[in-house]
Amino acid sequence: MKHERAKPKPKRLGKETKQFKKEKKIDMLDQTVRLNKFISDAGYTSRRKADELIEAGRVTVGGKIVTEHGTKVRKGDNVRVDGDSVGYEEKNVYYVLNKPKDTITTTEDQFKRKTVMDIVHVRRRVYPVGRLDRNSTGALIMTNDGELANRLTHPSYEIERVYKVRLDKKLEMPHARLIANGGVDLDGDITAPCEIFIDPKHGDNLTMSMHEGKNREIRRIFEKFGYFVKKLDRKSYGCISNAGMARGEYRQLNKNEISALRKLVGLR
Repeated sequence: MKHERAKPKPKRLGKETKQFKKEKKIDMLDQTVRLNKFISDAGYTSRRKADELIEAGRVTVGGKIVTEHGTKVRKGDNVRVDGDSVGYEEKNVYYVLNKPKDTITTTEDQFKRKTVMDIVHVRRRVYPVGRLDRNSTGALIMTNDGELANRLTHPSYEIERVYKVRLDKKLEMPHARLIANGGVDLDGDITAPCEIFIDPKHGDNLTMSMHEGKNREIRRIFEKFGYFVKKLDRKSYGCISNAGMARGEYRQLNKNEISALRKLVGLR
């Protein structure tokens, strides 16, 4: 009776070995970045504040004080601010905030007004993707993924934004058609076509779907036609919505949401 040799177990493709992971980590730590970016990515402070710390001589690299803004460091270097170690972190995180009124969409405000950073308290430093003006509310994506943020806000990707709008009076159909067709001149900024859905019971309530995000665009469009926007709430940005969220509430995006968001702009 012949004894058959046991078939070798198939190798698991795509699974990283311990040695590969170790080499990958070494390669990552050997990459160079600007010192202010290193400090910012570590979640210590913003790049602008990091520049001030560097200029003040409060930052050391390998035990030596560095005062040049453009200094490049390796991700594995010993960087300290006021003697405290600052470790480089590259993990991307993603959140959505249901922005409330009277909040500025910026990381810092020179007039000390409340910003979205005063609401979103997370360990890693995140930044808002695009803007909502002070009196607008709704879905605001916040992340430290710079590549994704840049693509989401770039007009060439035409990411859909959906808004609920309430005007001071009923929207006239001729005005609705002109706005929907695009081509409205806003001091040299020409609007793109959009979709407008008017509530049949309340003609001052609208839903707008747009694929661009010029500064205060919706408010400026309606001002052009003699309307005043009383309420502006962004319901979704791309595939991310504020459904079920209270004003001022924020949550971390799940894996499916992150994957879908990245696919919208050609990222894996």
